[in-house]
Parts: sequence; C-alpha cells; structure tokens
Amino acid sequence: MIELGSRERTQPPPPHIVWESLAAPRRPGGRQWLDLHSDEVEPRILRAVEPELVVWSSLWQERPDDEIRFDIRPTEDGGCSLRWTLLTPAEAPEQAVIDRLRHRLNFLINAQLRFSFGQ
Repeated sequence: MIELGSRERTQPPPPHIVWESLAAPRRPGGRQWLDLHSDEVEPRILRAVEPELVVWSSLWQERPDDEIRFDIRPTEDGGCSLRWTLLTPAEAPEQAVIDRLRHRLNFLINAQLRFSFGQ
C-alpha cells in the first residue's frame, strides 16, 4: 500500500469512545458526525481491533480500492491521539486529487468527529 496522506491529532475522549465512533459511525443513539457528500459512499469496516485500530474502505466511488486506517493511542490526559492514514494499492493519483482527499478526511475527522465530542 502507498501512503497518500496522514495526520495525527488529539481527541478529547478516551480511545474506546473514539474507536466506537469510527467502528460504528451510524449506530443508533450514537453521535451523527459522518456527513457524506453525494459523490461519497458509506465506508465498510475492513479491520478493527478495539480500542486501537479501525480500517475503512474508501469513501470515494472513483477510488474504490483505497483504504483509510485509523490508529488510536491513549494520552496521559485521558483522551487519545488519533492518526488517519489514506492508503492506496495502486499508483498515486495527481497531487490535486490527493490534496482534495486529504482535505476531506481532515475535515471529517479533525472537525466533524471532534465537534461531535463538544470540542
């Protein structure tokens, strides 16, 4: 797999809460933070190891083989560090496409998900 982008930031809740939000973003009674665009598809969970790893299928119809890996580590303050990594098994697309995908993931994870926790 080729890494197209990655970003790590802290999240306020503990790892198991963030893991649950990523492993089941549409669960009844859960935080509704995953607002997809019309050209995006619901991710499938490809792998999950509670509370440290979730791997999604691609969000983008035009890039069905890409994967999004989430690595979750506890922090000393009781929260966690969350790293998303966008991976592809194929050749990397043009830089403009990479930039668009990275921006979208960063918005979903470091804005929408974070805001769902009250940050």
